[in-house]
Amino acid sequence: HTSNFRKVKNTEDVVRIFHKVNEKIPSKLLMVGDGPERGNAEELSRQLGVANCIRFLGKQDAIEEILSVSDLFLMPSSSESFGLAALEAMACRVPVISSNTGGLPELNINGVTGFLSNVGDVEDMAKNATYILEDCSRIEQFKEAAYSHAKTFDINKILPWYEDYYQSVIAKVKKS
Repeated sequence: HTSNFRKVKNTEDVVRIFHKVNEKIPSKLLMVGDGPERGNAEELSRQLGVANCIRFLGKQDAIEEILSVSDLFLMPSSSESFGLAALEAMACRVPVISSNTGGLPELNINGVTGFLSNVGDVEDMAKNATYILEDCSRIEQFKEAAYSHAKTFDINKILPWYEDYYQSVIAKVKKS
């Protein structure tokens, strides 16, 4: 967190990041999902003057259709165990701008599949998003790297690893 210890509100941070990016690169933001932070995010978008550039889509089932028209995925989470939503984005060739918390650093390779920033560092996330979006060939590089990395998370490769790990834990518990 920054020195002022502002309470991180992830949805509001998405709006703040978008506001900074949109100042440099005219953009549209698609906000997917409903929750307790949505009203605050909508109010913040009006305060920042970007409400006309944001579509609050609510709960959606066909996420891959939304991702297919996206250039970037923002995930400024303050806690994230694995980051399945980020992996889904990468599998749809969408680079990720995320916080460096939980399992996200394992998933999102900084400078390759997107960028990682400290939790709540809106300035850095906006800078990184702008860096990707300002150059068409750079966007394509990040998109292909995101897709290639997402393919390494094949369930048929990962499931046996988890099964072996759980079996080793069970064996240790039985010995104690």
